Amino acid sequence: MFNKILIANRGEIAVRIIRACRDLGVLSAAVYSEADRESLHVLLADEAYPIGPASSRESYLAIGKIIESAQRSHCDAIHPGYGFLAENPALARACRAAGFIFIGPSAEAMEKLGSKTSARHIARETGVPTVPGTLESIETAEAVLQAAREIGFPVVLKAVAGGGGKGMRLVEHKTDVAAAWREASSEAENAFGDGRMYIEKYLLQPRHIEIQVLADHHDNFRYLSERECSVQRRYQKVIEEAPSPVMTPDLRQAMGEAALKLARAGGYTNAGTVEFLVDAERNFYFLEMNTRLQVEHPVTEMVTSIDLVKLQIRIATGEPIPFAQNEIALHGHAIECRIYAEDPANNFFPSPGKIISLRTPAGPGIRLDEGVYAGWTVPNEYDPMLAKLIAWGRDRAEAIARLQRALREYYASGITTNIALFRRILASGDFQNGNIHTRWLDDFLREEQGGPEPFAAQTGAETSAEDAAALAVALWWTEHNSRSNSTPTIRPSESTSRWKQAGRLGQLESDPQRGQ
Repeated sequence: MFNKILIANRGEIAVRIIRACRDLGVLSAAVYSEADRESLHVLLADEAYPIGPASSRESYLAIGKIIESAQRSHCDAIHPGYGFLAENPALARACRAAGFIFIGPSAEAMEKLGSKTSARHIARETGVPTVPGTLESIETAEAVLQAAREIGFPVVLKAVAGGGGKGMRLVEHKTDVAAAWREASSEAENAFGDGRMYIEKYLLQPRHIEIQVLADHHDNFRYLSERECSVQRRYQKVIEEAPSPVMTPDLRQAMGEAALKLARAGGYTNAGTVEFLVDAERNFYFLEMNTRLQVEHPVTEMVTSIDLVKLQIRIATGEPIPFAQNEIALHGHAIECRIYAEDPANNFFPSPGKIISLRTPAGPGIRLDEGVYAGWTVPNEYDPMLAKLIAWGRDRAEAIARLQRALREYYASGITTNIALFRRILASGDFQNGNIHTRWLDDFLREEQGGPEPFAAQTGAETSAEDAAALAVALWWTEHNSRSNSTPTIRPSESTSRWKQAGRLGQLESDPQRGQ
């Protein structure tokens, strides 16, 4: 086992990896930019090293600084988490050159399978169904137009090095090509340092279903069931669940074997995810492979009882996967919500700022992977994800009910969050019945009539006298704490209504037209 691991990331995923290290008795070393000096992952790690200004390009994307920090910390291995450099083969090569173990696939496997066009070649060669599209990268808007005419509109313009919905644009008409190319290639260049694009035929109302795969250095390959990721906003996943509501044993086996076929052909090791689109007739088509740990990995952990991060580390040390394919069993259902500091009522505009108070949910079946705390300032420079809220139940209905309960308990003041949006999504009949597809959420948002959830519906209705009393108490607490503490908080007493008092304060501190 390793003695020390450097975590080349930030936020909730860095915290998640730190906790896995602690479980294994491994020391953790964090890195941080100037904007993250007081972040939770810095406070929890055994050691922490500064790597530069807030700009990602000068800190979390600076390979030289990551390697220098690993050398200073005398670590054995580097875990990239997800995002930033996680799928950049240059980091894997730099680790190998400097004598560090990269906790992930080899640079060569990453280039074969992480490149969207190269992975499509491998899929075609191995007989895995693919969506019609280009096999090579496209360099100009004119080439996009020519390919789209051959494939037929609508098409999706996608980044070769992309992921997480970045660098993607739906192109429905030839008049949309120039703007889509300009926006998507620029976004891809800024996010991944690679502006190359390719296109795929756009399927109407498909489901996005992915397969978690594992591979070790002893030629063992496993798939750990699927995750349903169809609830997306502009190609960015919002809610994920396992298993998929439409999955059958035969389809799971077929998709799992196709995923492993790709992983074997690409010489893959460690944890990865093969993504597919599934149509109404349950035909599946290879989409892409994410050569890293996924944001939504907790739902798989909840239904399989397999700790993927610990297993990543063990595989990187050379240990074999400790179970056979037929020993993997699914138990219950898990659903995850991505909690963001953003304003759904204002086109999901980010909401950076200080978290004045924070109440997190708990209880049976609830898991919260977070990277924040009350008094911490959400920076403006990075993705505004605060946490991932996961609920497990014996079946999908119980998982939904528990997640609804947890969302009612979850509260943060000082910033705006998307918590109320999740309450509305989970209350919809389509979601509860599993009638979802990749454009479902976009349609749902367009069709909504009432806008953000009213504040009274979030916290419970009170009389005007109760509101006045609650507001007075909240204001007193704020004034008192601002005099005695540089990070003011609202301290609820044993009264069950004090969190509602804090809520009134949070309402005052934000635009009164904005929901939580």
